[in-house]
Amino acid sequence: MIFKNSFSILTSSNFSKIIFFIKSFSFLMILISAFIFSACSEDFTPEEKAYIEKIKQFREAKNREMENSPESPFNFKGKVKFHDLEYFSVDPKFVFKSKLYEFEHKDTVIVYGTKADERKTVKYGFVQFDVDQKPYRINVYKGFAKNGNEYYSIWFTDQTTNIETYGVGRYLDFEKHPDKDYVYTIDFNLAYNPYCAYSPDYSCAIPTKEDFIDLAINAGEKKFHE
Repeated sequence: MIFKNSFSILTSSNFSKIIFFIKSFSFLMILISAFIFSACSEDFTPEEKAYIEKIKQFREAKNREMENSPESPFNFKGKVKFHDLEYFSVDPKFVFKSKLYEFEHKDTVIVYGTKADERKTVKYGFVQFDVDQKPYRINVYKGFAKNGNEYYSIWFTDQTTNIETYGVGRYLDFEKHPDKDYVYTIDFNLAYNPYCAYSPDYSCAIPTKEDFIDLAINAGEKKFHE
């Protein structure tokens, strides 16, 4: 009887007050979230905000190219169902500056592709950066295209690999400058998946154990397939 009367009191006299409280609390949480988001956004300088917008525009353009270009991995070797590529939020703190430090002895090493194909490449040098006063470095590899032209590559794995990001690893474009003292921009917001992340018809170089960065690189492209 007491239980029944209590329920009756709840439904009749207090229920509207509870609903009002829930709605008020929800509205308050929305305001707090908006304030926090606004405060975080205001932490960026005007230059950083312009940079973030530029990267967003680049990503949107890449989505359209991947979807529509006959040369994209979604169209070239058979049709692969497309959806927009997934990314971490653009974060200026994952942009670094470094010279290219060439190895004195540039060893030719074998790097394997995802179809077990062997690829000879030259371990040319490395770039370096600091996070929380801890130094990190990434190898730069020199390879040769079928037409004989040389090119340079950076590939890596990190603490997000096979969790939030593609299990094989991710790549960064690298164009060698003739000036040995040139300072390069290493921008992990531009880290991208190789074509084999989208279609099994492609083979791509697998980063070695030496190419692991013991850090969560929460920047750049995420997994495409779950």
